[in-house]
Amino acid sequence: MNAASQFYGWRVVAAAFIVAVLGWGVGFYGPPVYLEVVRQAHGWPITLISGAVTLHFLVGVGIIANLPALHRRFGVPAITFAGAVLLALGVLGWSWSESPWQLYGAALLSGAGWPALGAAAINAMIAPWFVTKRPAALSMAYNGASIGGVVFSQLWVALIGWVGFPAAALIVGAVMVGTVGLLALIVFPQTPAARGQGPDGDAGTVERTAIDDTALHLTGRLTRDRAFLTLSLGMALALFAQIGLIAQFVSVLVPALGTQGAGLAAGLSTAAAIAGRMLVGWCMPAGADRRAVAALNLLIQALGCGVLILSGSTDVALLLVGIVLVGFGIGNATSLPPLIAQVEFARADAPRVVALIVAVSQAAYAFAPALFGLLRQLGSDNAIFWAAAAIQLAASGAYLEGRRACKLRPGAIRPLPSA
Repeated sequence: MNAASQFYGWRVVAAAFIVAVLGWGVGFYGPPVYLEVVRQAHGWPITLISGAVTLHFLVGVGIIANLPALHRRFGVPAITFAGAVLLALGVLGWSWSESPWQLYGAALLSGAGWPALGAAAINAMIAPWFVTKRPAALSMAYNGASIGGVVFSQLWVALIGWVGFPAAALIVGAVMVGTVGLLALIVFPQTPAARGQGPDGDAGTVERTAIDDTALHLTGRLTRDRAFLTLSLGMALALFAQIGLIAQFVSVLVPALGTQGAGLAAGLSTAAAIAGRMLVGWCMPAGADRRAVAALNLLIQALGCGVLILSGSTDVALLLVGIVLVGFGIGNATSLPPLIAQVEFARADAPRVVALIVAVSQAAYAFAPALFGLLRQLGSDNAIFWAAAAIQLAASGAYLEGRRACKLRPGAIRPLPSA
């Protein structure tokens, strides 16, 4: 067995992949399903239930922003397990809600739990183990999010139809808590130093991975740091457009493709997302301008929106081409910003930077489904594609604008400015 196959970091990647499947499957792709089930069960106004979904995502913003501090104080294993427990209890609360106040209380629990299994958490699991190979490692781990969408979007519907929402929530919650508990007990307590291994599996290059407390008081400086501001804006705009489109995709495609065809098309988009993320993760050179890659990724998505506009929502061939182009960039919208932070900020600062940009993005995209739905209601199907393309172009511009704030060198990092 060679050294590469013995490198424990790849086991961490596999564990993070499983956490991403569960975290996104229950905490990200689950709420739209819960919304419809609750609406059918109680007949409450859609705006009232949508408010609970928005609360679910907004509550997580504060958790994400403080995730590095929580990891530092309690450890990644404990916080990850606690997040799984809170998320499971929250979803169970969604299923048991008999009044709006109970529903909103459940949203508080689920929203507080899922960030511990989300994007910033996955980055925190991977970062100590990988430096030069981090793009590939993150792309593999983040693909769990896409798989979670494919599996759980169908699993929730089937399981709820079979045993009902409360039993489905109990089954999925128990499996999630048990699985994450085992990973938190066996895999996540391991560190490169404890195993005598260096980042990327290089022998003899063990690095200190503890975070210097003095490097964590960043918020004030970051508000004046153009690299951080443009990175936050680029990620927030990209995900706002993306989540807004995803929320409307199926219903837009049903008239031309039928219900089953629309579902298959959504699966095609997910397959394209996995392919796009893997292509960038494995093929992007170590010294590549990662902001330029992120901008190109968004231009491809904007091109996809243009093709969808040309389809008139009726031309099946153009619809499929547009779906693939938009889907190609879906995974990279999440995985590229942490990779940009890796090369633009000092290693001790990067976890806090990643947590903050993810928090800002989640605060923004929490409102995207409702706003895109309103835009579609007031305009037409093409209106959301025009809006998404414009937002994607703006996001691309934000990434490129940030290049002026930091002169990147291959393998180099840009320290933060003095306070």
